[in-house]
Amino acid sequence: MIRILIAEDMYMLRRALVELISMEPDIEVVAELDSGGDIVARAEAVKPDVAVLDIELPVLDGLSAARELHQRGLPTKVLILTSLGRPNHLRRALDANVSGFILKDSSPDRLAAAIRSVAAGERVFDPQLTLAALEHTESPLTPRESDVLRLAAAGDDVGEIARTLHLSTGTVRNYLTTVVYKLGARNRVDAIRIARTSGWL
Repeated sequence: MIRILIAEDMYMLRRALVELISMEPDIEVVAELDSGGDIVARAEAVKPDVAVLDIELPVLDGLSAARELHQRGLPTKVLILTSLGRPNHLRRALDANVSGFILKDSSPDRLAAAIRSVAAGERVFDPQLTLAALEHTESPLTPRESDVLRLAAAGDDVGEIARTLHLSTGTVRNYLTTVVYKLGARNRVDAIRIARTSGWL
């Protein structure tokens, strides 16, 4: 039996996923979460074979949680299931040692097959997204600059970004100034627009 953990913050979608996956005779849902902040602790407690994670989660995004699972040496494989088919997300997934990355509009059969493949030690990535990632221009931003801009795009002010990333407010302002310069943007809002359009956020 393949034991899985599901993290999806939208209640109806999470329940639908649980119901669909539970119909498979060889797959058992052992945990379902609505926040990324609980993923690592629950994985340590219930020891799932596969964690099926959304990218956009409260507290901690799915890719950051995947990276932490790997860094802690947990054997849980990670399958990212997302509506955000952006090339930079696939690259971040590879950097986080994710085993699979498929889109939410995949069929239930495709999802079940992906879970089985990942549990068996294989890697499963959406072919169209993989091709887009190969063709896509690399972001000029460093990982930290991307983190700062991502939080700014989510509506956090300088103080909130500083607290979240454990930086001083002056350092956050410097990062934002550098981001605007690197992207050739007019201001912070324009930088967010450029980064989103380019698939870097």
